Amino acid sequence: MTPTPSTPSTPHPPTTSEQLVAIPATSSDAGLGYRGVSERSAAIATTSSDVVGLGSGLGVSGVGVRYGGVAAVDDVTLDVAPGEVLALLGPSGCGKSSLLRAVAGLEPLAAGDVTWDGSSVARVPVHRRGFGLVFQDGQLFTHRDVGGNVAYGLPSGSASRVAELLSLVGLDGYERRSVATLSGGERQRVALARALAPSPRVLLLDEPLSALDRSLRERLAVDLRAAVVATGTTAVFVTHDQDEAFAVADRVAVLSSGRLLQVATPAELWRRPASEQVARFLGYEAFVPADAPAAAVLRIAGAAGRTLALAEGAFVVSRSADPVARGRVLGVTSRRGRSEVRVEVAGIGVVTALGPVGGTWAVDDVVGLDVDPEAVTLL
Repeated sequence: MTPTPSTPSTPHPPTTSEQLVAIPATSSDAGLGYRGVSERSAAIATTSSDVVGLGSGLGVSGVGVRYGGVAAVDDVTLDVAPGEVLALLGPSGCGKSSLLRAVAGLEPLAAGDVTWDGSSVARVPVHRRGFGLVFQDGQLFTHRDVGGNVAYGLPSGSASRVAELLSLVGLDGYERRSVATLSGGERQRVALARALAPSPRVLLLDEPLSALDRSLRERLAVDLRAAVVATGTTAVFVTHDQDEAFAVADRVAVLSSGRLLQVATPAELWRRPASEQVARFLGYEAFVPADAPAAAVLRIAGAAGRTLALAEGAFVVSRSADPVARGRVLGVTSRRGRSEVRVEVAGIGVVTALGPVGGTWAVDDVVGLDVDPEAVTLL
């Protein structure tokens, strides 16, 4: 059942959760007045008696979200199985966060339906859907300590549950710590524990790691997946980072301009992108018709009539006296134990070849190149 769409007065979605929806504070916080989602969203996954029909899978069918005359999400259909982690991956402005908010009930549906266990939740209030939320900045409650944040929305006497979750996210003994003393990574761990505390039917994560530095993001992506898998939680994870999506998710849904382009496991998505558009977003950087003379150096069997997509590292700087190709050096950078050599290869274009750290290549040098077939795929 689709609710009557409404048209916001601004062309863009609100940027803070308080602007999205306001829900009365619980009685234990009555002195704090009327709260927005920044406090209540952590406890959107309420106890089982408060939600409508505990179920076994999330469904999104023909969903559309509009801001004025702009379609932010356009006819998206996908399913998330119980216990599965699905990443919504795409560039900024592709509609992934709008889709997540529509699933949560924070954005009205212009079309389509959201279901749990086959039953529509489109008209179910946000706080009765049993869905947990984690935002980019965590939105912890500064008037509560770490334990109080995790315990929010739980019944009294839940100290053991709080301790269990803090241990799960690597914060043993942090119950009495002030949130003001936490690092960015610690704050996001607390936000994750808080969202998991009421055992939500679905956990919705809106770029929860994007404000952290790269090395911390990579560590927390692994820990986040471990925590979600350990609790058997169904989750939808929004990100614009391909590596992050591949580290966290069982399947990845790629979006662009509000439309769903492909859904696949990380391995399948990388090896079989559905289109050049998907391949470019994943990091493939050159596209060569298999029948073109330049494609002969790639030596990929069964490619007749198709297009070869080359990822970074499809060429490697050769140590052989008889390389398969040659390229003109345009620039060199060093990263994580390797050199990335930007080279121009005749008939193929500019690509990133990999070489050992410490190589002494100068601009306009001509270097020999070999091919790594694992970094070449067929479209």
